[in-house]
Amino acid sequence: MVAETIDTPSKSQRAYEWIHARITDRGFVPGYRLVLGSIAETLGMSVVPVREAIRRLEAEGLVEFERNVGARVALIDPTEYVYTMQTLGVVEGIATALAVPHLTDVELDRAAAVNSRLRELLGDFDPRLFTMMNEQFHTVLFEPCPNPHILDLVRRGWTRMSGVRDSTFAFVPERAHESVDEHDHIIDLIRRRADPLEIELAAREHRWKTMNTYLAQRDQDRRTGPTD
Repeated sequence: MVAETIDTPSKSQRAYEWIHARITDRGFVPGYRLVLGSIAETLGMSVVPVREAIRRLEAEGLVEFERNVGARVALIDPTEYVYTMQTLGVVEGIATALAVPHLTDVELDRAAAVNSRLRELLGDFDPRLFTMMNEQFHTVLFEPCPNPHILDLVRRGWTRMSGVRDSTFAFVPERAHESVDEHDHIIDLIRRRADPLEIELAAREHRWKTMNTYLAQRDQDRRTGPTD
């Protein structure tokens, strides 16, 4: 019993990473029921660390509990998407601005290389791959943020977005072209060491434009019905 208590933290982390990875890569789709006993058996551990991992994922918004059903992967909620994008726009904007003094030319070249790859993907568009690389681009720019509290909020925002990550650019593929151009603009502002507020607003508006494009398309589909 004592050994189980001592081992629980590392086992809980392993369970968390295993479940998180399957939610992120869509192995566990929204609404998928998470059976603690089955997961524990697969991972070769008791249900205690699995339950702790589930609670952590619930706090991050990736898992929800339904009465008489139990834990399941959180369903996609358009309202939650909007709230997450609004919040992420604010915190990622300031994180990017604060990161500027710590961004090297090597890191900016890396971000530019990722964006060049994103531009190449526009011809034969794969929304899932585009979204994954889009996150890589932004991670280069916000990770050097020296404020750990703001950085934690940005990471949490991206984690919450993983629940709808496959749907955004698939729903509004035309937004991808604008997004790549805006990436170039943000890199240019950082290279020129523009005013921090200008960089913050550019990063924020970049995020919010994606959100607004999504909302406009959703409203149009409600009026006319979705197109093929």
